[in-house]
Amino acid sequence: MTLNEPRLKILVTDDDPRLRNLLSIALERAGYTVITAADGQTALVHAAREKPDLIVLDIGLPELDGLEVCRRLRQRSDVPILFLSARDDEVDRILGLELGADDYVTKPFSPRELVARVRAILKRSNAAAQSQVLRHGVVVVDPDRHACLVSGSMVPLTATEMAILMKLLLAPDRVVARPQMVDAIWGGSTPVSDRTLDSHLRNLRRKLSDAGCSDAVETLHGVGIRLGSCRG
Repeated sequence: MTLNEPRLKILVTDDDPRLRNLLSIALERAGYTVITAADGQTALVHAAREKPDLIVLDIGLPELDGLEVCRRLRQRSDVPILFLSARDDEVDRILGLELGADDYVTKPFSPRELVARVRAILKRSNAAAQSQVLRHGVVVVDPDRHACLVSGSMVPLTATEMAILMKLLLAPDRVVARPQMVDAIWGGSTPVSDRTLDSHLRNLRRKLSDAGCSDAVETLHGVGIRLGSCRG
């Protein structure tokens, strides 16, 4: 980051003031500007007003929980979302990914791990923004605009969904093995479960299918993932 380059802005939402403070310190030391919120309603207000580059969001918020916050955010924004979840919240974690979150960190975790996850998500977003327009059948991806179109209609994708689709579009005739896809999207040093990848693939298929491209992503069991014909 140069002296004239603006610092990326992170919104941290958790009802535990000690954890908010700990994460704020870690993220600020990593070079980010941090905004905090103690509840879901305040997070929605900050998200609309401050336009953060990424939101760290606790699932277990009182009253308006993280899942509902994510659901409302996805109605108007594709901002990357990183969930914080308790160890016994596996169902909520998977639901969160299906609602459009990009990743999650399970409590307890180290601030270093969270910063690494934040960097990985933002790196995916930044890499997408520096790539060329990609086309396959009726699917067009313009990374510069973070835009995916099917037959000319816009399809809202999260940063992770966009990264998966771009990985497939860059080699439309090849099968990408699941470990290769995980390494490309999350990096080899980040442990990612099969269910996490499956959730993102399911979301991506559903969104493209709803837009009229039901064969966009194919799974070859025991082999990997590839693009379909995308003819609409």
